[in-house]
Amino acid sequence: QVQLVESGGGLVQDGGSLRLSCAGSGSSFSINSMGWYRQAPGRQRELVAVMTSTGSSTYAEVVKGRFTVSRDKAKNSVYLQMNSLKPEDTAVYYCAVIGPFKTVPDYWGQGTQVTVSS
Repeated sequence: QVQLVESGGGLVQDGGSLRLSCAGSGSSFSINSMGWYRQAPGRQRELVAVMTSTGSSTYAEVVKGRFTVSRDKAKNSVYLQMNSLKPEDTAVYYCAVIGPFKTVPDYWGQGTQVTVSS
């Protein structure tokens, strides 16, 4: 059974930093893309950052230059370093695994809350 477990969320002040981690189990994700989505209250879930199996990454325009996605294939893990956080980054952040040649995630984590206070 595939499981994705996120950690690292919390409360931080405007301009602060957080690092999210996601550890996967139950399968190898070495050929998959792994990344992060987020959902704020009253809004649709949106892509934040994704890294492919070959190491190329995609970012939402609003986080470019502030967030960095990375992964450790040997650990089946993906990370999100978030710097210069803003109140509008407040959301539940979800780890996701996306199959080859797919655009919609096959697996989701349970989510971790990130709150940025002004």
